[in-house]
Amino acid sequence: MDAFLILEDGTVFQGIHIGAQKEIISEIVFNTSMAGYPEVLTDPSYAGQAVCMTYPLIGNYGVCKEDMEARTIWPDGLIVRELSRMASNFRSDMTIQEFLERYHVPGIAGIDTRALTKILREKGTMNGMITTNAEYSLESILPRLKQYTTGKVVEKVTCEHKFEIKGVKTLEENGSVSGSAKFCREKYEAGVQEKKPSMVKRLNGAGLQVALLDLGAKDNIADSLVRRGCDVTVYPALTPAEEIMRDEPDGIMLSNGPGDPKECISVIEEVRKLYYSEIPIFAICLGHQLMALAAGADTYKMKYGHRGGNHPVKDLQTGKVYISSQNHGYVVDTDRLDPKVAVPAFINVNDGTNEGLAYTGKNIFTVQFHPEACPGPQDTGHLFDRFIETIKNRM
Repeated sequence: MDAFLILEDGTVFQGIHIGAQKEIISEIVFNTSMAGYPEVLTDPSYAGQAVCMTYPLIGNYGVCKEDMEARTIWPDGLIVRELSRMASNFRSDMTIQEFLERYHVPGIAGIDTRALTKILREKGTMNGMITTNAEYSLESILPRLKQYTTGKVVEKVTCEHKFEIKGVKTLEENGSVSGSAKFCREKYEAGVQEKKPSMVKRLNGAGLQVALLDLGAKDNIADSLVRRGCDVTVYPALTPAEEIMRDEPDGIMLSNGPGDPKECISVIEEVRKLYYSEIPIFAICLGHQLMALAAGADTYKMKYGHRGGNHPVKDLQTGKVYISSQNHGYVVDTDRLDPKVAVPAFINVNDGTNEGLAYTGKNIFTVQFHPEACPGPQDTGHLFDRFIETIKNRM
């Protein structure tokens, strides 16, 4: 079946329909990762957007449910050059076509994704429609595209209730963690008690209580803490700061999430209260932006954002450069940043935009990129260890 991608500037791409039979209007963005499409498709930060994968062949290793970063697919649609209808991977549970159909997400294949990416780079991110209606009318569609906004999507992707995830406390004799963090969480929620491993070696975060504010958190953020031994309590995005502080966590994490940070007005007010507490805080992506806004800084929308697993960031303290995974369309404006409040800690090597802040006189540091690295690379996973050391130094 033919499908059409219509951009708000009037550009039309004709391709082949994939996924669910559904028409959508969404913000069109591109991701430069060569692999990791199951993690991309289940990243809540893509809520309200349709993703174009720049790598030309997507789906060849299928979809493994264990690799999902959330309970469902969050992008509105998927745009690819070629979709593999067969999956060659012993871990695969389904093809990507079956994955899209299961979660009622449409897409389009067979278009020139390089040409689409060039348009978005030159003109900036824009809205678009994916449709199978060959009788479409640009005259009626273009005004609808211009009116579309992602809206307040944080409320859409956050968890409904507070819940706890028990940390892995020890190592096996071979030094490996006893079960993956995701597996341990599922067992914990089901009330299953795991046997203790034969070798007792406490992990560096064992016994620490960490509060995770879920603004659209990828699973591997909690997993990264759980694997280090931390007990994690996950809170819905609109949880009052007083409730979090009343639970007396040793540290607080603010997660990634979708949308314009300035629309999260009530969340910013609660984050400001957390800022004035003495509890160590580590924030990622949207959490990084919200902490900056709470502290009096500003953010702005980028022309086309950073989305992919190949973005170099420089640690301004050590001079080291790391390759990072990123997914954001907004950035903190360091030109309007008071050094008495915070100073840049990381910058993007490609365009010089801010990639992290260290807060003056506070046990707070934040990053724009994804140290939990799902999909990879894993260069900056040590920042979770730094967070744990910050907590311990305050105790």
